[in-house]
Amino acid sequence: MRLVFVCQECGVHYLPPEDLRYGDGSAASALWCSPCQGRMAELGIREPAFAAAFALRTARAAAEAAAETEGARRTRARRPSRAGSGPGTRTRLR
Repeated sequence: MRLVFVCQECGVHYLPPEDLRYGDGSAASALWCSPCQGRMAELGIREPAFAAAFALRTARAAAEAAAETEGARRTRARRPSRAGSGPGTRTRLR
């Protein structure tokens, strides 16, 4: 399951690479989308480490909760059918 983040600057939802690294090897941000990350780099503003760690922890917790919910839905016991009634039931002839 991929983590979806919300940019803390512009509010857009974005999907960074899973390892938080772009194809060229540069680091992706857990706080800012690519355009905002570029803008912050131009302004010389660095990503606060505590805020990035918090964003990652929150996104992972949400992903784990979603996976648990999905798993609970899959493992729910089926309701038993009502045996012995309705068409197609066989009875023993006496």
